[in-house]
Amino acid sequence: MTFERPNIARMQGYKPGEQLDGGNIIKLNTNENPYPPAPAVTEALQDIDTAALRRYPPPTASTFRQAVANLHGIQPENIIATNGGDELLRLALTTFVSPGACIVTTQPSYSLYPVLAEIQGCEYREIALNDDWSMPQDFLGQLEQTAASMCLLVNPHAPTGQLLSADYLETISKGFPGVLLIDEAYVDFVDEDQAYSAIELATTSDNVLLLRTLSKGYSLAGLRFGYGIGNRSLIEPMQFKTRDSYNTDLIAQKLATAAIQSQDYARETWKSVRQERKRLHTELEALGFMVAPSQTNFLLATAPAGSDAESLYQGLKQRQILVRHFQQPRLEDKLRISVGTPDENSKLLSALAELL
Repeated sequence: MTFERPNIARMQGYKPGEQLDGGNIIKLNTNENPYPPAPAVTEALQDIDTAALRRYPPPTASTFRQAVANLHGIQPENIIATNGGDELLRLALTTFVSPGACIVTTQPSYSLYPVLAEIQGCEYREIALNDDWSMPQDFLGQLEQTAASMCLLVNPHAPTGQLLSADYLETISKGFPGVLLIDEAYVDFVDEDQAYSAIELATTSDNVLLLRTLSKGYSLAGLRFGYGIGNRSLIEPMQFKTRDSYNTDLIAQKLATAAIQSQDYARETWKSVRQERKRLHTELEALGFMVAPSQTNFLLATAPAGSDAESLYQGLKQRQILVRHFQQPRLEDKLRISVGTPDENSKLLSALAELL
């Protein structure tokens, strides 16, 4: 006998990347920033007054939201603070998608999306990317045919690293009658010469919601803190109706604020990741991998001819180097490799050369 709702009983849960213990593990499988958080985060943690923990935290993380507003040149009312980016995804589905309604994303995409759809009792549809991972020319037409309530686009894309322009996203938003959620988890690693920003689109449109996280760019994956940017018509229902009363704790709010205010430090880590991304791309290709261009902190690399991606993944794991291998259509022959420190990347490349 089970008390689970039928849709929960049928579903498979999200499978996160491996989190192994051990000081010698080189972890290149969950797209964490390889550099530590800003020194100001450590200082903020040391300054926490534990006596304050007897009281509830600021319910809407007002100080953090003001810091984000100052950073982006927008209003705090356009921002919602969340317990990681994943909470924003849950809030958006709960608030804007009725059970039984349809949500759409690309194939491939973030593997949590279908899990959240099943939890909400939604219909889940995928529109396949082209062979080069670009968007199909008739994407908007296919999207309109689904009568979807929400479209989720990761930008830059996971797991391929491709970047869509803000102009393209604006075209989709104007042609789509539902909510367009743009998951910008990796946006901090986009090359500066791309001059990419969808913030104005989000604040001026009534159907665009941006997801941001501090897990990647700000080296705070263990903190679980993110935020959404959008028009007040999208933010307020989540902020005042469907959000948990105190969804982010006092310690997390203070540390997240310190990280957001440490822009010079964060930008230096992003620059270092971009430099190593370029080197890793070049040297993986020299080993025979076919590597997709990336604007993220990871690379999607197709295994060389005559080799097997899963065997390479297992061989690296035996050498205490973790990368990601997906048992999914179109991804079985590929490894997704997070960009590490120069030393970690060199060890990875040496291990791959041995295995090949």
